[in-house]
Amino acid sequence: MSRNDNSSGKKFSGRQGGGPKKKSMARGNAPINKDSAPKNAPKGTVKPVAKTGPKQEGIRLNKYIANSGACSRRDADIYIGAGNVTVNDKIVTEMGYRVKPNEEVKFDGRRVIPEKPEYILLNKPKGFFTTGSLEKGSRTVMDLIANATKSKVAPVGKLDRQATGLLLFTNDGTLEKQLGKPKNGIRQIYHLELNKPISFEELKRIEDGITLEDGKVKVQDVSYIDNRPKNELGIETNSIKPHVIQRLFKSLGYEVEKLDRVTFGGLTKKDLPRGNYRTLTKQEIINIKML
Repeated sequence: MSRNDNSSGKKFSGRQGGGPKKKSMARGNAPINKDSAPKNAPKGTVKPVAKTGPKQEGIRLNKYIANSGACSRRDADIYIGAGNVTVNDKIVTEMGYRVKPNEEVKFDGRRVIPEKPEYILLNKPKGFFTTGSLEKGSRTVMDLIANATKSKVAPVGKLDRQATGLLLFTNDGTLEKQLGKPKNGIRQIYHLELNKPISFEELKRIEDGITLEDGKVKVQDVSYIDNRPKNELGIETNSIKPHVIQRLFKSLGYEVEKLDRVTFGGLTKKDLPRGNYRTLTKQEIINIKML
């Protein structure tokens, strides 16, 4: 397993048959709908497409609430149906209601205002808490992204204080909930350093699956890092169980001294130095929402 993962999912280091040739529907070859042209029009003329009605004003109420970070769009439908949402102090239970720019929306009696969805990726350095701490003078990851946005964003998942690597922040309540309980987990790759060398037989046990107190941990790949001591490993898992890497190795008699998350749901640390952050690209946002 090399240090630079290409998101291949492997070690971290035709002619197509059958069928007659179909008629091309490429530009210039697509058939013209005969019914779409006026009777007396020149050959090849296509009747203009009929104009649709005026664009509906406003934003759907459930999306308005979800964009405020109060809850997911699906949960918003439940609250709307239960009468927990008011528009200009009047209860609205209509699912398709569209909020106009000058209307005031309240959710459980509290005014909500939608924000532009923000998606920020941080390469976390060690020594920062993911959540608040009672320790005097402690620092959190929120200090590192303080200038990234004025919106109220929150980290998706956690990394221990001494752990490093990728951490995603967003104010997208729907995505945060989705990533909190994904159907198939989230692909994550870690580089780690143990307190002592580990045998190949132990790595095989890990690949076969280790059962902890909260269930079996599935590991897609684990191996030594090329040209490094046998206590440095790369491991890939989709598990989002809390402290799963540390608990897994502790159950085998090892302590994780260093832990670095190098891949998270297809996102990588490429061109993102430690302690820096960046916003996700449009394509990355699309990809992360498909997990």
